[in-house]
Amino acid sequence: MLVDFVDLIGKNIEVEISGGNFHKGTLLDSGSDMIVLYDNKKHSFLYIPFIHVQRLKETMLNEDEENSYQPPSEKPIEMEVLSFRKALNFAKGLFVQVYVAGNKSIHGYLTSIMNDYFVFHSPVYKKMFISMNHVKWLIPYPPNTTPYSLSSENLQQMTKATPLARSLDEQLKKFENQLVIIDGGEHNEKIGLLQKIRNNKITLITADGERVIRNLEHIKTIQLP
Repeated sequence: MLVDFVDLIGKNIEVEISGGNFHKGTLLDSGSDMIVLYDNKKHSFLYIPFIHVQRLKETMLNEDEENSYQPPSEKPIEMEVLSFRKALNFAKGLFVQVYVAGNKSIHGYLTSIMNDYFVFHSPVYKKMFISMNHVKWLIPYPPNTTPYSLSSENLQQMTKATPLARSLDEQLKKFENQLVIIDGGEHNEKIGLLQKIRNNKITLITADGERVIRNLEHIKTIQLP
């Protein structure tokens, strides 16, 4: 447990996360690089990498909240020594919600954990490659929950294994001369032909033929259409 937060374990806190996001709940645990928060209103456990925590502070509950604010005794991801990478490994095979940026979370399954990214299978977005550096929080769903009430047969078809590179830049080199979608294609300059990746930079050719160079460090997710 991170010594800095020992006196806050079991207390109600407010956390400000990069991007202007705020969460309130009970601080259940902390490790070298992440904290675990229980949101009583949404009945969910948030695993938050500390690198994205802007600030946290203890907050007071009113009498009604205090009487009802009892987190479950068991967490969905349990480990003796809490860390972000270990949490990702324990989350493999679980239905989870991952938030990286924007106004929406991604729902699905983690299937492979590599050096600086992981592979995520979403019923909506299909196979995605997500940078670990940009994950703001991860929320595991209750056991035996499936996304969109899909059958297990449909989910098994979605999670076929493929050879993977250890790092994200090496994996993206495999996608050279292919169409890619960056960060969910939130605007037109993030959809195009991945012409090359060199020196931590991606060159993308957009639909209208414009050449756009992007810094790999700021790419959150990437997928093939």
